[in-house]
Amino acid sequence: MSKPKREYTTEFKQKAVELSYARGNAAEVCRELGLNPSVLGRWRREAKKYGENSFPGKGNPKLTDEQREIAELKKKLRDVEIERDILKKAIDPSQACPSLKKVCNTFS
Repeated sequence: MSKPKREYTTEFKQKAVELSYARGNAAEVCRELGLNPSVLGRWRREAKKYGENSFPGKGNPKLTDEQREIAELKKKLRDVEIERDILKKAIDPSQACPSLKKVCNTFS
């Protein structure tokens, strides 16, 4: 039977990564903390790639600043498109711009 999956806190992961760089010996840190070397290696790669955004916890995607900005801009664009569509529907097309014939009939 397999072992239950261990979950580590964000702080633990960050400290383990910092410790492995400070000592320069990841294998020693793994032995001390009871970690599989591949786990610490993955944490180190994630920390290098995402920096402060590493290990966000459950349900929080790891996004770079650019990716986060793109997601925010896409959301704003969707909101503006919805607002535009609502305003389009609110304006009666026949009243929006009177035809030349209607204007001429008014003055006749």
